[in-house]
Amino acid sequence: MTETTTVKQRFGIIGTSPLLDRALEVAVRVAPTDLTVLVTGESGVGKEFFPQVIHAYSARKHNKYIAVNCAAIPEGTIDSELFGHEKGAFTGAFEARKGYFEEADGGTIFLDEVAELPHSTQARLLRVLQTGEFLRVGSSKVQKTDVRVVAATNVDLPGAIASGRFREDLYYRLGTVPIAVPALRERPEDIPLLFRKFAADVAVQYRMPAVTLDDGARQLLTEYYWRGNIRQLKNVAEQVSAIEQTRVITAATLRKYLPEQHAGAPMTAGSMRADDTVSAERELLYKVLFDMRADINDLKRMMAELMQGAGTHRPEPAPDIKALLPSAASPVVGAAPGGGYAVTPVFAESEDVTDEPVRELTKADVQREQIVRALRNNHGRRREAARELFMSERTLYRKIKELGIEEN
Repeated sequence: MTETTTVKQRFGIIGTSPLLDRALEVAVRVAPTDLTVLVTGESGVGKEFFPQVIHAYSARKHNKYIAVNCAAIPEGTIDSELFGHEKGAFTGAFEARKGYFEEADGGTIFLDEVAELPHSTQARLLRVLQTGEFLRVGSSKVQKTDVRVVAATNVDLPGAIASGRFREDLYYRLGTVPIAVPALRERPEDIPLLFRKFAADVAVQYRMPAVTLDDGARQLLTEYYWRGNIRQLKNVAEQVSAIEQTRVITAATLRKYLPEQHAGAPMTAGSMRADDTVSAERELLYKVLFDMRADINDLKRMMAELMQGAGTHRPEPAPDIKALLPSAASPVVGAAPGGGYAVTPVFAESEDVTDEPVRELTKADVQREQIVRALRNNHGRRREAARELFMSERTLYRKIKELGIEEN
């Protein structure tokens, strides 16, 4: 077994592409050093795995690993988050606080979306990389830290330098060892493998048969451009699993879930932002469908157990999950008056529920319920809650503010 294969198994990385293998080989080889690494690639290609690999194969593996999404932290607090602050440094600073660079001393920091850092923070970061020194906000005392920095971005940094948005000296300091993660369309042999993995995950999580692709659907999948890369592929696999009643997917069926797109500019942070809210709303609605199906199965199972315990009736066998899946002619989630969504519980046709009223929910109701539940399930940790909701941490942060959700 090769070292690359071992890395894939350890971190759950799927694929046999030579481009992917090369990127992993570079990560493993540079890991024992303390060189700064810059991971580049389009949004959704899985850049976040590479700093984890580098940390795990380094001498720092027993120390802290801290991942920071630079785009998710407001500009006014980013310096305090990274470098800490002293008591009274600004309004609300009631006590001194360590920053991530101080907390991760001896370990590794992953700066995701590093191109989103403001210019003043870029200057502070450059000083840390060059000398290992930093100042807390509101302090004149120089502090030292020994931190390995791995950065990632989907932004064209040379273009950002030309437009004055990113420091050229910081670019060269960060990019001591560059790792380019291939786009999904550059590794077509991995697309069916990834789709099968995502479909299997949905099947296990929501107790349903996994969907499979026929030859035509498989070919369509591999020839598609995939501007959103692995994130988009996972989105499609989950939608197909939730909505389609048949478990064998044809090309005609799959085409309904693949928006027309041309081989133009890939999705970047800027191009994704315009559709981010719509995508987040759609993801929450599909999750409502998933949860509803699971609740129905649990209810039927409980009723069967109660009837069996009473000894009055022989319980009906558990319904086939296919009976609970919506047909194309009868959508579960549809437009409701007033701009909301009508969510109709899905039951087998034999159930006498024809008189049950349709429950009308607004988009805000659905989003708020799912976000609150995800935060509660993950004890308020946004990163884990965002992963459960199939959205970025930045989108979750914005939706919490928009919907006025109070975090405990």
